[in-house]
Amino acid sequence: MSDTAPRPDDAPVAAADGEPRHFARMIAIWLMLSLILDPLFYFLVGPHVPPGTMTSTAEENQFDFNILIVIALPVLIAVWVYLGYSIVMWRAPKSGVADPVGGETARTHLGVQAAWIAITSVIVLFLAGFGTFELISTNGAGGGEGPNPIWTPTAAHILPIQVIGQQWAFTYRYPTFGGFETKQLMVPVDTTIAFHVTSLDVIHSFWAYQLSIKADANPQVDNVAFTTTNHTGSVTVRCSELCGLWHGAMFNYGQVISKQAFENWATATEKANASNTKLLPPFAWTYVPDANGADGGYYNDTVVPYSPSEVYGAKQPAS
Repeated sequence: MSDTAPRPDDAPVAAADGEPRHFARMIAIWLMLSLILDPLFYFLVGPHVPPGTMTSTAEENQFDFNILIVIALPVLIAVWVYLGYSIVMWRAPKSGVADPVGGETARTHLGVQAAWIAITSVIVLFLAGFGTFELISTNGAGGGEGPNPIWTPTAAHILPIQVIGQQWAFTYRYPTFGGFETKQLMVPVDTTIAFHVTSLDVIHSFWAYQLSIKADANPQVDNVAFTTTNHTGSVTVRCSELCGLWHGAMFNYGQVISKQAFENWATATEKANASNTKLLPPFAWTYVPDANGADGGYYNDTVVPYSPSEVYGAKQPAS
């Protein structure tokens, strides 16, 4: 026998008769699992996906999240099916058995490549269109739209609430109730709210999680975010922009209550705080940070302090 003769181990392994169509099997398993798990998720898990349905923006964002997950779940299932099938069917062979060899057909497959490009392109383009439509149709989806919103609600009555961020607390001012300030965020149910978010010092971010409202608080900027409350409940407010040493402790709580309960609370709070409200600056959509000495030296000290009794380092203008 010649030394150059091929050895049995080097011979190509022929496909066994009756070899199953593995790709067709994986497609069938993937399709069956997707058709079962997608509806189960949407109808059983979907209603509980954050941020819930306390407001119109929260409800819309929950719907968007569910659609994205319903699209992503079959992709995830495909990965799991391929990995699971590969582990079962192509695990390490027994001793003495030749390793499976794909041959030339495993090098490239035009159909698979074209299908991959086509399917992923359709998914990406659909998500781009869906996201753009949802953002426009929901008036910004609870995000800050700046001082001149392009999209505004159509409600006849809109309750304005000013959110003032400062190191390291949120204060809420109610201009339609005498302009009083409070640390409590109280909101009436079945009402369209316009949150006017600003800051007295550095950049903060007002994030009312259950309301699905998130807007940056910038000095001398009135950042407006809209939503409509659907039902009562508790609200957690956090700062989601790194703003200094105690950023992690910059949070408080609020409530969505009935319209009558809100009216009673607002009128009672306005009356109880009347003497304090007189010491505040006149209501405005933004305030100069220097007026309470929170500017860190960035602004010129030429602004009358907010309070005649507490100057907080701001200097009186020269006479």
